Amino acid sequence: MGNLISLLVRLIVPVIILGSIGSEILKAVKNKKGTTADGDNVIDLNMTRDQQKKLSGFGKVGLAVVLALAVVLNGIYTLDETEDAVITTFGVPAIEEGSGLHFKIPFVQKIKKVSTETQGMRIGYDEYDNTIENEALMITKDFNFINVDFYLEWQVVDPVAFVYAAEEPVTMLKTLAMSYIRDTIGSYGVDEVLTTGKAQIQAEIKEKLTKRMESEAIGVAVRNVSIQDCDPPTAEVVRAFKAVEDAKQNAETAVYNATADKNKRILNAEAEANQILENAQAEKTARIKEAEGEVAKFNAMYEEYIKFPEITKERMYYETMENLLPEVKVIIQDDSGKVVNVLQGE
Repeated sequence: MGNLISLLVRLIVPVIILGSIGSEILKAVKNKKGTTADGDNVIDLNMTRDQQKKLSGFGKVGLAVVLALAVVLNGIYTLDETEDAVITTFGVPAIEEGSGLHFKIPFVQKIKKVSTETQGMRIGYDEYDNTIENEALMITKDFNFINVDFYLEWQVVDPVAFVYAAEEPVTMLKTLAMSYIRDTIGSYGVDEVLTTGKAQIQAEIKEKLTKRMESEAIGVAVRNVSIQDCDPPTAEVVRAFKAVEDAKQNAETAVYNATADKNKRILNAEAEANQILENAQAEKTARIKEAEGEVAKFNAMYEEYIKFPEITKERMYYETMENLLPEVKVIIQDDSGKVVNVLQGE
């Protein structure tokens, strides 16, 4: 209802102006007509001074008509399907929507058209795909330099805020986007940026930027953030990057070989330990059996000793001497000096 009243006001005011001007034109033309002998109405070329003044007034009226038409035409504007208009009436903004012909009050209302379609923004490269070094060059978490190109899609969702909330909302959007891009890239390693981490990086940047746009309230919504390309920035950096990658691979190979050698040595050590334990167990068993044999032998000798102590003692003495002096000949005599036995060591 409000829009209808506004439209009627915009139409009625120019009509009233035109009606008034048209009435003055008709009066002026009527005053300048003459009559021929045949009774036809003609313009009298032999005009009096008063008539000349009136004719001069007619020129002024014509000029006024032209100006009035210009004013009316100035009040007409059109919107396509992807545009809204911000209409300001005495400093109060309002939104005009819908495609087609619209009217505004000349000199009273001001209009600014705003595109509401999704628009794109390049970050890190231009329309000819040339790298913009100060936008694309970034540093990763592992201190590698890398060029990353982004494409940002955005849309105006509040035309009034877009026009009045910030002096340069598009520049503000790009500045904030570059800030969040660098901050996010700096939290990832170069391998993730080049390969597996792209989707997560894009989602993280979009989330951060969306929240910031909502807090700034400049009438802009972020629709999508995508990585277009990423690579090392210069030939020198490429060589350094390759050297780092080679060093990583060499380090991984060295670690793998060291781990394999470690495992092999551990297995060998465990095998040796097991062998030593088995040998020790066998030695233990053998010694226990030997000791048990010695004990059995001692017990047998002791039993014999109990039966014949002197004979056993003497035999043990001779056997001991034979073991201690293997190269000595032992001659045993009785009390009369007669040789009883001769012991010869081997």
